Amino acid sequence: MNMGIKFNLRKTADILAKTLLLSATLVFMVFFISLIYFLGYLNGYTSEGESEGVTNSSTSYLVITPVPTEVPAATSKPKVVTEKKSTYGMSVDWGGPQLWEAVNKRRTEFGVNPLRLREEICTLASIRLNELLTLGKLDAHQGFTNLAERRPDLKWIFDEFAVMAEFLAVGGKTPQETVGLWENTLGHKQLLTGGEYVWGCIYSQSTFAVAITAY
Repeated sequence: MNMGIKFNLRKTADILAKTLLLSATLVFMVFFISLIYFLGYLNGYTSEGESEGVTNSSTSYLVITPVPTEVPAATSKPKVVTEKKSTYGMSVDWGGPQLWEAVNKRRTEFGVNPLRLREEICTLASIRLNELLTLGKLDAHQGFTNLAERRPDLKWIFDEFAVMAEFLAVGGKTPQETVGLWENTLGHKQLLTGGEYVWGCIYSQSTFAVAITAY
C-alpha cells in the first residue's frame, strides 16, 4: 500500500517537473523570440526614421527647376517713339539780320544780285511781322494786300515802287532752313532767283519770317 502511494507520488513529481521544464522552456523561447523580434523591429524603425528624415529634408529644401526643352525667343524691346517737336513759333537764337545774309548768299549762288536795304520797306516788314506774331500763324498775305488801306500814312511807300512783293515763312530751325522753305515752295523761289528785285528788307522772330522786296 505504501509502495503504491510512493510510486504514484514520484510519477506525479516527474510529470510536474517535466511540465515545469517544458513550460519554462516555452516561456524562454517565447521571450527569446520576442526579444529578437523586438530588437529587429527596433532596428528597422530607426533606419526607416533616418531614411524618412533624409527624404523629408530633400523634399522640403531641395527645389529642382526644370530645364525647358526649347529656349524661348528673346522678347523684342518696344520701340520708343520720340515725339517730333515742332519749331513753329518757338524762340530761336537768330533773327532778321542772319536771315537777310542767308537770302543774299543764296541769291548770289543763283547768279543774281543781292538785295539792297531800304528803311521804308523795313517799316512795312516790321509791321507785318508783329501782326503775324500776334495772330500766331501766317495769313496768306491778307495783311499785306490791304496794308495801304489800313495805314494811309504808309501809302506813300507803296507808291514809291513799281512792284512790291511779300514772302512769308515759319518753322525754320535755322536761317538756312527758312531759305530752303522759300526755295522749295512754288512761287516763293522768286525771292532767291528774281534778279528784277533790287530793294528789300527782312524781319524775323520766333521762326516767323517776313521778306519784302521791290523794284
